[in-house]
Amino acid sequence: MRTDDLLHRALQLDFLSAEEGVFLFEQATTAELMYVGNKMRQHHVPNNIVTWIIDRNSNTTNVCIANCKFCNFYRRPKHGEAYITTIEEYKQKIEETFRFGGEQLLLQGGHHPDLGLQYYCDLFSELKELYPNLKLHALGPPEIAHVAKLEKASHYEVLKALKEAGLDSLPGAGAEILSDRVRRLISKGKCGGKEWLDVMRAAHQLHLTTSATMMFGHIETNLERMQHFVDLRQVQSEKPEDANGFLAFIPWPFQDEDTILKRIKRARNTCTGDEYVRMIAMSRIMLPNIVNIQASWLTVGKQVAQVCLHSGANDFGSIMIEENVVSAAGANFRFTADGIQQAIRDAGYVPQLRNQEYEYRELPKHTEQQELDKVTMVVD
Repeated sequence: MRTDDLLHRALQLDFLSAEEGVFLFEQATTAELMYVGNKMRQHHVPNNIVTWIIDRNSNTTNVCIANCKFCNFYRRPKHGEAYITTIEEYKQKIEETFRFGGEQLLLQGGHHPDLGLQYYCDLFSELKELYPNLKLHALGPPEIAHVAKLEKASHYEVLKALKEAGLDSLPGAGAEILSDRVRRLISKGKCGGKEWLDVMRAAHQLHLTTSATMMFGHIETNLERMQHFVDLRQVQSEKPEDANGFLAFIPWPFQDEDTILKRIKRARNTCTGDEYVRMIAMSRIMLPNIVNIQASWLTVGKQVAQVCLHSGANDFGSIMIEENVVSAAGANFRFTADGIQQAIRDAGYVPQLRNQEYEYRELPKHTEQQELDKVTMVVD
């Protein structure tokens, strides 16, 4: 194999194998990867615009029986700090989000043993009845798999019921690394890699827009990273022609602060800024059938994320009014609405507010008020 040949094939939007991806990642220079990633970005999104979104990440519950070793957020059932969010609490959060110019709720939680399909259908229906314009970007494949097991139903049946109740789109949560070797070690209580992918296949058949993620930099190999790309790419190639499928891909490095994974498995977040930039470029190279690549400034900071905009990324993610899970493991970077736009401008691009379907939105007047910029916000 030669890096020149592989980079040329990438520019032709060829599907590189996992082994070819490893060779490129380990042998090509950062400059070469950045150049090709940026050229592919220009093919998919041929403009000088970088998108961003205002939304809120609220949690249905912190009760979870999955026991993921990288999560500091969850609590076991009957723990003194366990909770289920009430409708009154949702109302307060949603109305505040609307005041700040957001229109979407990213709603996720743990694998609660007592919350089945009817609970989520009732919740989504009530929220949509109260707020017809609210967009629900909710749950994720592991939660869908968990509910399906509780109900002894198929993924398709669960997703169909949730869509009818008000689900607008499905986040790519819980992908981590799709290798079952890795998942057995870091998130044994969650669905396996194949089931994660099968949930997304069912979502695409229902024309639910989804995203995909990768949490890397813990115990996985480079080959497992590249196979993760190949598996996502395959599912995307199977979607109905008129469906969005995976509309975006978001990779971020493992956040290790006080996690069991760091303490027991001795996994460390050793991802440098250079490695993250290379992974953004590899995301473009290995996923030529996914349009949008998001830089996770929450986990890598503003400067590295700005470089990513020249390496294949075209989206700067979300200004979130609330986020509890990733922050609990040590992700501490923050932006205001003005700040994220200025960071995009400083990188040489034009900021553009979007919705979850990557449709452009006009900037609400609220984001121009000092009220919003006093709020501490974080990313999707």
